[in-house]
Amino acid sequence: MQTPHKITMLGSGFIGRFYTATLHGQRGADRVHHVYSRREETAKTLADEFDIPNWSTDMAAAINDPETDIVVIALLNNLHQQAAEMAAAAGKAVLCTKPLGRTAAEAKAILDAVEKAGVFHGYLEDLIYPPKTLKAIESVKNGALGKILWVRSRETHPGPHSDWFWDLEVAGGGAIVDMGCHCIEIIRNFVGKGNRPVEVMCWADTLVHPIEAEDHGIALIKFDSGAIGQLEVSWAFRGGMDLRDEIAGSEGTIWLNHWLRTGFEMFTAVGQGGYVAEKAEGDTGWLFPVGDEEGELGYPLMFADMFNAIDEGREPMETFYDGYVVNAVVDACYNSAKSKQWEPVELAEWRGGETSETLGTAAEEIDGHLLIKRELLPDGRTKLILKNKDNGQIIERVAEG
Repeated sequence: MQTPHKITMLGSGFIGRFYTATLHGQRGADRVHHVYSRREETAKTLADEFDIPNWSTDMAAAINDPETDIVVIALLNNLHQQAAEMAAAAGKAVLCTKPLGRTAAEAKAILDAVEKAGVFHGYLEDLIYPPKTLKAIESVKNGALGKILWVRSRETHPGPHSDWFWDLEVAGGGAIVDMGCHCIEIIRNFVGKGNRPVEVMCWADTLVHPIEAEDHGIALIKFDSGAIGQLEVSWAFRGGMDLRDEIAGSEGTIWLNHWLRTGFEMFTAVGQGGYVAEKAEGDTGWLFPVGDEEGELGYPLMFADMFNAIDEGREPMETFYDGYVVNAVVDACYNSAKSKQWEPVELAEWRGGETSETLGTAAEEIDGHLLIKRELLPDGRTKLILKNKDNGQIIERVAEG
């Protein structure tokens, strides 16, 4: 049974607005009841636009509103720990946007606070929840791709929309902590959350903007099974926002394109007369509008999972522990970018258990040879690439089809 929830929304900026629009547009009964912002003007504007009865510039007052039972954190990264600890102390369910913390140490402190208080916690990693991503994850779990070998996740755009993202101290990093956190959790869901991230090799640099943080990053994440995750992030990609995932398995492949190619393409010489899509750089020429931004980014299903989990007394798909693991991988990325070598993923606590199996399968044997590859030729015959078990010699053999 669905229970109507009243929500305290901490933050009235870009993400707070997205969250509020989603919450007021999906299950119907759930409503933001109190909005907090550091600036009175933005708090009041959001409250007026979405008919929110209470607004405040006092975080404690907003969190401790006796009528709300859920606190959603949509604040600057350096405020996540303070807000989460206050919400946990108030006995409220806590949902937090990505990244959970600026570092793994902050994320672990947040996790410890909510678990000590015994309150519900959900990590708002929206890019796990788009319908096609959920379908892809289900297919992988059902074995459609065999063993997962390699997952590549890419998020690039022209740069963040608010000043604080560009501040190294406030944000905790640049493009890697901002967008790489998405990629890491997408990768974890495909390789399996019980598959421990072991070490990271990362390149990061500031190529375009006059900032202290990195505006580009590429990392390889090695998992206990032997699988590799690859993240690619940029704050200087021109042409909008590019969100893509590729999953390669021993028995199949999945390609996902979430934003620039959603099936809606339009050319206009005069402009479409308004907002096109998040991070779009113009409104003339070839455009790629998004019909339902909240849906394409996974927000409705994310909040439905969170609130249904609260009602059903279960964990959601994404918890603060997941956010902690993500932050630990991000830390390893930054360590590797500095050292220029593989760096370990340091986890004070691993809850995934032991990886059940590692990559590599027993090869088929044919006449004292191990089968490397079987290939159908254009003329209908079959070519076999074989390795001699005794001397290691590799040969090919062609048979009639």
